[in-house]
Order: sequence, then C-alpha cells, then structure tokens
Amino acid sequence: MPRSSPSPGTPYGEFLAELDEIQLHKWHLSEVAGKDVGFERALNNWSLRHRVSWRHMRNAVRSQITPSLP
Repeated sequence: MPRSSPSPGTPYGEFLAELDEIQLHKWHLSEVAGKDVGFERALNNWSLRHRVSWRHMRNAVRSQITPSLP
C-alpha cells in the first residue's frame, strides 16, 4: 500500500526535503569529482555551504503561502 507523502512544513516533511537536497548535492559533487564522494562528505559540504540560505528560502516561501494566524 503506497504511503502518503508528509506535509511540507512538518518536521518530517522538512527532513525529507533537506535529505533530497543533500542527495542532489552528492550527485553534483560526485559528477564533478568523477567518483562517488559519499553521503557524509556531501552532507558536510552542503551543511557548510548551502543549508543556511536554503533554510531561509524555505522559511520565506512558507511564510508567503501560509495564511497568518490571528
């Protein structure tokens, strides 16, 4: 039975979105290096270089599409 995907903005949904970004970054680094660089290297590199700006972008988009609560 197929699983429904978690809602964006939930902790698990955000974890999966971040994991997707790290996997994409791993693919890119591996293509440049000509070999598999491994998940740990990609995670560390992405966290140091991209995580803060990615998180700011996610929060900005979410705040624009989520209605304000009274």
